[in-house]
Amino acid sequence: MTDDGDYPSDDDIYKIIEWPDKDVMGLIEFIQSIWHWPDMARLDGNKFELHTGGWSGNEDIVDALMGTMFWMLCWESSRRGGHFYFEIPKFITEKA
Repeated sequence: MTDDGDYPSDDDIYKIIEWPDKDVMGLIEFIQSIWHWPDMARLDGNKFELHTGGWSGNEDIVDALMGTMFWMLCWESSRRGGHFYFEIPKFITEKA
C-alpha cells in the first residue's frame, strides 16, 4: 500500500525488486494498483506503458523495476519525460 502522500511505501518498492520472475502479470497488476495516476499505467494486450507524470513516487517504482528480470525481458523503449514502454513476450501472456 502507498503511504499517506500516495508515494509507494518501502515495502512496495521491496516487493517490486523481489517479485517472482515467473509472475509478470501479477507484477503488472501490482504496479497498476500503486501507480499515482492509474490511467497512466496501461496494459493493452501485450503492451504495457508507464507514464510517470513527473511524480517522484512513480519514478521510484520505475527505478525499482530497472534491475528486475521484468525489465530485461519486457523493456522496449523509454522517452524523455518519464515515458516507458514494455512488450510482454507471448510466452508470458499465453500462460496468463
